[in-house]
Amino acid sequence: MTSDRRLRLWAALGDVARGGAVTVDHVCAAAVSVAGVDSAAVAVILEATPRELVYATDQTALDLEDLTLTLGEGPCVDATTGGPVLVADLTVPECRNRWPVFAPAAVRAGVCAVFALPLRVGGISLGVLDLYRARADDLAAEELADVLVLADTACAVLLDGAMRHGVDRDDQWPEGTGLHHPEVHQATGMIMVQFGVPAAVALVRLRAYAYSRDRRLRDVAADVVARRLFLGPAGTPGDRDG
Repeated sequence: MTSDRRLRLWAALGDVARGGAVTVDHVCAAAVSVAGVDSAAVAVILEATPRELVYATDQTALDLEDLTLTLGEGPCVDATTGGPVLVADLTVPECRNRWPVFAPAAVRAGVCAVFALPLRVGGISLGVLDLYRARADDLAAEELADVLVLADTACAVLLDGAMRHGVDRDDQWPEGTGLHHPEVHQATGMIMVQFGVPAAVALVRLRAYAYSRDRRLRDVAADVVARRLFLGPAGTPGDRDG
């Protein structure tokens, strides 16, 4: 990576931030600009849930992040445990075979290309930078090189925020640092305590209920936290007053 590219991208970030401190939303805005995509989002990895949204540039990105969280599949999931997942066309059979629920749902939501870049420092996985494009098309080599630098920048911004809030583990982020839907994390923890199950099992129950009712995971989680919804030990839901 040339120093000229880094300097150019830092200048672009400085313009977006208007001389202030660079934040995750500035990184997302710069990524949309340099990559020629329509939307961007950053999600982090938490202890009790696989991901939590930190920032989304628009409603499309927010919808796709909700879809990823609810379904538990897609390029943005795979990128959290592997390398970059660059999908130029979600309509091809390979994508529909790999992500049978996510791919057609994303296309219906108006997204045909997804580029998911893991946010890592050494062996530590912090989260993912997700880029969405309405049309089916690859990232050009220069665009990919630029967004990889911006992914590194997002890592630095997240780590700086974690240090300022006293976070000393890579899988915990304090409320109030930009997390959009902490209720999913809270609901998962409640189910873990109520029924003595691991976080993964608790989250599966939340997802299964949300998927079967065609609801967003965060809305189901909000009902659980408010005690409007009770998920029984066998996974059979029942409504009750708080």
